[in-house]
Amino acid sequence: MTRAIEVENLTMTYGTLRAVDDVSLSVEQGEFVGILGPNGAGKTTTLETIEGLRRPDRGSVTVLGQPVWPRNAGLLPRIGVQLQASSFFERLTAREQMHTFAALYGVRTSVADDWLERVGLVDKADTRVEDLSGGQTQRLSIASALVHDPELVFLDEPTAALDPQARRNLWDLLSGLNDSGRTVVLTTHYMDEAEVLCDRVAIMDSGRILQFDSPSALIRRLDAPARITVAPGQLQLDEARRIDGVDEAAEGSDGVVLVTRQPTVVVSRLAETDQLDGVRVQTGTLEDVFLDLTGREYRA
Repeated sequence: MTRAIEVENLTMTYGTLRAVDDVSLSVEQGEFVGILGPNGAGKTTTLETIEGLRRPDRGSVTVLGQPVWPRNAGLLPRIGVQLQASSFFERLTAREQMHTFAALYGVRTSVADDWLERVGLVDKADTRVEDLSGGQTQRLSIASALVHDPELVFLDEPTAALDPQARRNLWDLLSGLNDSGRTVVLTTHYMDEAEVLCDRVAIMDSGRILQFDSPSALIRRLDAPARITVAPGQLQLDEARRIDGVDEAAEGSDGVVLVTRQPTVVVSRLAETDQLDGVRVQTGTLEDVFLDLTGREYRA
C-alpha cells in the first residue's frame, strides 16, 4: 500500500539558519503521527513543506504517492490543512465561512452545518469571525480543514487556545477521524495530547529528528525511575529510606515521595505494612523523554 507521506533528506534554509536539516520520515496510511519539539525546532517548516506550501531546498516529499512540488493541485481535495495562523474571508459569519469553504470543495451546505455542530459552534454560527474568541476561531479553522472529508489531515497546534473541555472534545473528534481510516499528522506542545492520540511521535530539535517511535517505546527506552507518593501520616521519612528497592526518599507537598526502579517490590512492601491508603504511582512520561532529548533550558 502506498505510504501516506514519504520524506527523504529534506533540507530547508533561511540565510545561515538551517531550519530543517536532512530530515527523513515515512507515515503509513491510517497512522496518527505527532511532531514534537521546542520553539524553533523546525516543526512548522517541516509540516508546511510536506503540505506543499514551501519549496524544499533539497530532498524529496511525496504525499499519497504523488510529489507535492511543483505545487500539486491534484492533492488539494485529498488533504486538509489547519495552519498555526488562519485567515478567513472578511465580514462573514462562522456559518458563511463554512458554506464558502464547502462550496470551494463542492460539498453540500448541510455538511458544513454539521461540522459547526461537531466543533461546538452552532450557537456562534451567525457571529462574524472577527468577533469570535481565540479558541472559537481555532475550532472554526479545524472545521474548515475537515469539511471536505480529506484522506490526510495536517494540524499545526490544533488545541492551542482551547479550554480543557474543548480540548478533550477535539481529542475525541480526531480519534474518530483516525479510527475511520484517515491519516492525521499534528504538531503540539502538549505531551499528554501526543501520548494519548499518537501511534508514533517524532521529536525534533535544531531541525533534526532525534527519535521517531511510539510513545510507549520512547518511554521504555528512557528507563526513567518510578515515583511513589505515600499520603501524609502513612510513612516516616527514615522508615521510607529503609524499604527494599527505594533509591531515594524525600518529603513532598503530598506526602513522602519514593524514587525507585523496582516499583512492584516497593508497593509490595507498603502493602505488607498496610501503608497503601492514598498511594500514587507515577512512571515515566513522554514529557520526561522530551526533556531528556531536548534539555530544560529556555528557548527564544
